[in-house]
Amino acid sequence: MEQKTVFIIEDEEDAAELFAEMMRISGFRVVKTSRSAPAIAMMTADKPDLVLLDIMMPEVSGLDILRQMRRDPALVNIPVIVVTAKSMPTDIKNSMEAGASTYLTKPVGFLELREAVERVLGANS
Repeated sequence: MEQKTVFIIEDEEDAAELFAEMMRISGFRVVKTSRSAPAIAMMTADKPDLVLLDIMMPEVSGLDILRQMRRDPALVNIPVIVVTAKSMPTDIKNSMEAGASTYLTKPVGFLELREAVERVLGANS
């Protein structure tokens, strides 16, 4: 079976590494970036099976990346799990309307993340 790739877009290095480690333990290949600006180009070049996306990014907001993905025929079907500290109902609503597959609020535990990943990948397989 081919190893699935998770692309992590997260500007906090500790959080990015934590998510990366969680995904590696679950058997995924991990690509990560702390910068949102090159994220679309990176995803287009290396089609991930799943994206973990932080909303609060310094250059381009995670929501803008999500909206770009949903307009791009090459990226439109990649599931996106939004992982963010923002937990207001409007934040969740905006993310889901922009095309998120699911929404997790930090801090995120290993089981919670793994279940969300299995759920969204299961829905796409």
